[in-house]
Amino acid sequence: MESSSDFAASSRRLPLAAFVIAIAALYFAREVLVPLALAVLFAFLLTPAVTRLESLKLGRVPSVVVVMLVSLSLVGGIGWIVGNQLIDIVNELPQYTDNIRAKLDSFHGPHGGSLAKATDNVQKLTKELSKPADTPLAPPAQQRPATTRPQKSSPPLPPSDRPVRVELTEPTPSPLQSLRLLLRPLIAPISMAVIVIVFTAVMLIKREDLRNRLLRLAGQRQLNLATQAFDDAAGRVSRYLRLQFAVNTTFGALMAIGLYFIGVPSALLWGVLAGILRFVPYIGPIIGGTLPLILTLAVFHTWLQLILCLCLFLIVELTVAYVIEPWLYGTSIGISSLAILVAAAFWTALWGPIGLVLSTPLTVCLVVLGRYVPHLEFLHIILGDEPVLSAEALFYQRLLAMDQREASSVIDAFLKDRSLVELYDEVMIPALSMAEEERHQGNLDESRENFLIQSINEFIADLAEHGLGSPAKAAEDVPLIEFKKPAALPDLRVVCVPASDRADESTAAMLSQILELAGYTAVLLPIPHSPGDALDLLSRQECDLLCISAVPPFALLPVRSLIKQLRRSFPNLRVIVGLWNFSGGGAQAEERLAAAFSVEVVTTLAQALERIQTPVESISYSEALK
Repeated sequence: MESSSDFAASSRRLPLAAFVIAIAALYFAREVLVPLALAVLFAFLLTPAVTRLESLKLGRVPSVVVVMLVSLSLVGGIGWIVGNQLIDIVNELPQYTDNIRAKLDSFHGPHGGSLAKATDNVQKLTKELSKPADTPLAPPAQQRPATTRPQKSSPPLPPSDRPVRVELTEPTPSPLQSLRLLLRPLIAPISMAVIVIVFTAVMLIKREDLRNRLLRLAGQRQLNLATQAFDDAAGRVSRYLRLQFAVNTTFGALMAIGLYFIGVPSALLWGVLAGILRFVPYIGPIIGGTLPLILTLAVFHTWLQLILCLCLFLIVELTVAYVIEPWLYGTSIGISSLAILVAAAFWTALWGPIGLVLSTPLTVCLVVLGRYVPHLEFLHIILGDEPVLSAEALFYQRLLAMDQREASSVIDAFLKDRSLVELYDEVMIPALSMAEEERHQGNLDESRENFLIQSINEFIADLAEHGLGSPAKAAEDVPLIEFKKPAALPDLRVVCVPASDRADESTAAMLSQILELAGYTAVLLPIPHSPGDALDLLSRQECDLLCISAVPPFALLPVRSLIKQLRRSFPNLRVIVGLWNFSGGGAQAEERLAAAFSVEVVTTLAQALERIQTPVESISYSEALK
């Protein structure tokens, strides 16, 4: 027993250990993984251009060389222009000192005002705290009795014996040393850029070979699943990068043009920075819009240009974020907003600023991996933006939590593009079926059961009263299925009776409401206490068709008892039995019940409507009484 328990404990610790090892590998191997990840993204971005050149019969290697040269030329040219403008701004900053000081003084408010006094007090307190502590005086030395011996003063030293002041000066560096000091900070970025360029070129040339090797790692028995995963990931990442590149380029161009007409110096620099920083989630656009505002504050004497720059940034950013991006992207990339923030913090902690830029594409790959690999499904659940609970499960869970408001919001969201019959068949009846199963297992307490049944009954009543008051309005607002009353039974009167409990009564109310909306006369009977009680209630009604409503999983026994009593008194009455959401299969239940009692069995309200509209040769209840 101890060995099995130790094995179970170790198997539970295995995923945690694998997760820790993976994080450690990502951190300590970042010098190799960061260039590799950047190369993969650039390969996704440049593959369409290479493919287009290949279609012109240029060849794989020449196409890659042309695309790489054009891309590097564009990046180098823009970088040269932006670098020169940055140097000009740095050289001109001393000219703006007086303007910056005047702008800062304007924030102090009028002389003698509360803001000015508070600023002065803070400055005085800062000065007091920054003063060095007074050096404590040494205790007075113990005085000795004075002696009468006269002290002789030492003669002055000759000039040749006086100490010489020594100063250490570094030698002037040679040109080679100066060049080395200048290039030392650039060695790491240049080496990474070279590695990324080489990786990107190799991936573009050998992309099919790399794909096939990855498929071989997944295993030949998993080719279908691996192909779907690769296609999904490649499609999402490529589409995201291309559209993001186009959107951010447009954003930077609009910012540069607007800043140029406002008169901001080096408008191209700020436009390029705004476009690049927009690749950083959330904080990038804010930083890109703040930099030209700070420069405008320093350069211009009035506030007009600052206000114009702020308006330009707000108009362009809001238009791009809320109009252009939703229109271009269409469907989401599959990541929730919270997951984007968490992923940005995670990858930044591992790989620094580059990890922040790569966070969204890397998280897209993780979400796709979690979708197709069962053991990693938690990644898709945690990071994805798709609903993890179905509508019926969410509706049932909110009712279990006694949250009627959110349960109502589930209904409203479902009815935006679905019909009332589908709402009952796919949301409410499955929720009742889950409640019945847990009630029979003893897992549902009475208070929650009462709240659930009462809430569903209230929802049914509200759907009948608000916007569904007439069949015409129901057909216009909440469509049913294609339904016409059969000519053979123009005045069909349907009686709906629940089989045994309150869940059956709720589903009978749904069926009765649907029949009335379809134009039939429907009568809803209360819950019969016994089969004899059901016969007594039925004998008081005029009935052309009887519908028995029952919610599985424990509905067959009361339904059989009720039908057995009915057939003794009314052998020719047409009976439809609704075993709603029956998991055992409607065909099996119909075979058993139809063979014994000559009834029709349906499992959804839509099937019930179709059966009712089908003409069946049977006599009415009134004729059966004769």
